[in-house]
Amino acid sequence: VTLDGFYVDKYEVTNALWNSFAQATGRPGKSAADNHPVVWVNWHDATAYCGWAGLRLPTEAEWEKAARGTDGQTYPWGEGIDGSKANYINSGDPFDNGTSPVGYFVDGISPYGAYDMTGNGLEWVADWYDGNYYSSSPAVSPIGPASTGYKVMRGGGWTWPVEWMRAAQRVRVGPWVSYAEAGFRCAQDE
Repeated sequence: VTLDGFYVDKYEVTNALWNSFAQATGRPGKSAADNHPVVWVNWHDATAYCGWAGLRLPTEAEWEKAARGTDGQTYPWGEGIDGSKANYINSGDPFDNGTSPVGYFVDGISPYGAYDMTGNGLEWVADWYDGNYYSSSPAVSPIGPASTGYKVMRGGGWTWPVEWMRAAQRVRVGPWVSYAEAGFRCAQDE
């Protein structure tokens, strides 16, 4: 797959950034630590935040390239996983009972300089979910299938086991759903 130029946020959207948006738009604020990723956000709210910030959610293909680089590595940092690179269940890191501050895992940075691309908050992307989409998707800048009723989340979350931390991991979730791991980062065209 070849992608047009794009930028992706270095960090997941934080509670502090979310609270600025919430105050400006009348949405509920978050009481968690300012420097932790915002969670309990559904796809509609993530999309609204990105629009408010003059950005957008990344496509699934953009998210995966930002996480895996051009050589398709298994994890954002390469091969092999341990608790010093991502926040996931039973990883032994000091945040096993919740999210960690964004950017805390400096050894877990992606080839493009993005932090927390796996673990911490699971991230919404723009695409609708189709389990077979990439077997027939366009080779240049795929934008996902037509509506299927479910959106895609990427990156594994802080309550996920090590087996689900691969950067290629994808999950289908209803766009109305919010839960303890549901966060996001924004993107924009180059």
